[in-house]
Amino acid sequence: MTSAQISAFQVNSSITPAIMATVLVGFVFAVLLLWGAWAIRTAYVGWAESRINQRQFLGVVVRFLAIYVVLTFFLLS
Repeated sequence: MTSAQISAFQVNSSITPAIMATVLVGFVFAVLLLWGAWAIRTAYVGWAESRINQRQFLGVVVRFLAIYVVLTFFLLS
């Protein structure tokens, strides 16, 4: 952003663009962790009640971890 754009952003929002970026990345990770906890808990309940097998449960966990690692790499690098 140019200095005029940064100045206009700060005047209208009262925060810097860097702080806004940090807040947005934090929000994305918070939503991702909440979704991951929900998905893993749901898969665990399904596994405990024998509706899915252990391989499917581990697939859910591995997929969540893969999404988390990829988003961490892209958003924090």
